[in-house]
Amino acid sequence: MTPVSSIRNLGPAVQEACARAGIRSAEDLRALGPDTAYARLIAAGTRPHFIGYYAMVMGLQGRPWNDCQGKEKDDLRARFDAIKAAAAPGKSPQSEIERVLDEIGVIEKRR
Repeated sequence: MTPVSSIRNLGPAVQEACARAGIRSAEDLRALGPDTAYARLIAAGTRPHFIGYYAMVMGLQGRPWNDCQGKEKDDLRARFDAIKAAAAPGKSPQSEIERVLDEIGVIEKRR
């Protein structure tokens, strides 16, 4: 099993976020692809960040993160926005404390 951090542009913080999302290796990440993997990261509580997303895309292609420019970057932004919107349609991701408060009935669940 090769660590996620062995992929260009991806360091220990991304590796930890991937582990929280059930992505345990570079092989897992490659098999999922960047869009599915990033959606899983968001679902696991990672705050969406465009640079993190396109750094992952570039890294999976073996390219430096700052190689992304022009139309390619615009296209990736559209993909990122779609992933983010699908992860939390019409609302921001719920924090862990809000989730717990929802669960015990202290605050009303978001709809």
